[in-house]
Amino acid sequence: MKFENILLEKREGVAKIIINRPPLNILNIDTLVEMNEALAEIRTDDEVKVVVITGAGDRAFSAGVDVGDHLGEKLPKMIEVFNKLFISLVEVDKPTIAVVNGIALGGGCEIVAGCDMAIASEKAQLGQPEVKLGVYPPPASVLLPRLMGRQKAFELILSGDSISAREAERIGLVNKAVPEEEFEKATDEFIKRFTANSGLTLTQARRALYRNFDLEFHQAMEATGIDATMVMAGENSVEGLTAFLEKRKPVWIR
Repeated sequence: MKFENILLEKREGVAKIIINRPPLNILNIDTLVEMNEALAEIRTDDEVKVVVITGAGDRAFSAGVDVGDHLGEKLPKMIEVFNKLFISLVEVDKPTIAVVNGIALGGGCEIVAGCDMAIASEKAQLGQPEVKLGVYPPPASVLLPRLMGRQKAFELILSGDSISAREAERIGLVNKAVPEEEFEKATDEFIKRFTANSGLTLTQARRALYRNFDLEFHQAMEATGIDATMVMAGENSVEGLTAFLEKRKPVWIR
């Protein structure tokens, strides 16, 4: 599939979606449509273990959704495809990692929050400035309280202020903030921690996490007990457990 606003690269178990609209990688409607299409393609590719989302260049992950697309006839379509992106990020069925190589503001920050994990360069700034334009960030109002708790989410959304990558790490918006000169190496190492594992097991564990987020404690424990029995009896799990006992590297079925 040919894309005009993003790049899709696949290598060694990693699918990388690059928002390719430098210098600020603004998200217009066409870009959001393409990101949804790329995630749908990745979902059916069993060779992919991990999905990475980043921005082209070294200035911005994304400075957000095109302000013009918030107005007039474009507004309903923009809301539709942008909200769908967060559903796509869940339904891609593989771990998602935001690689934040520069500013991530507005919709860019929301995409970071919508990924399962994030690593950021120390030069990055993240924030939800929408309130300063007289609107609020809809996906952020859902995602941020779940990531960092109510009080920090209220502060970030209602102030409209940006925070540093280090502060984002402290409050749980990103997993790790690293010095700019170490960013590329640290990112590769971070991703390899996951691609070394079975893609099938990553998917199974991720599904359990998402399911259990929304269940009451006793229901979650019951559901995961039933699920774990089936998973551990599967061919892939048997190989991993047997390899451990035999002191060898597993040969994953997938």
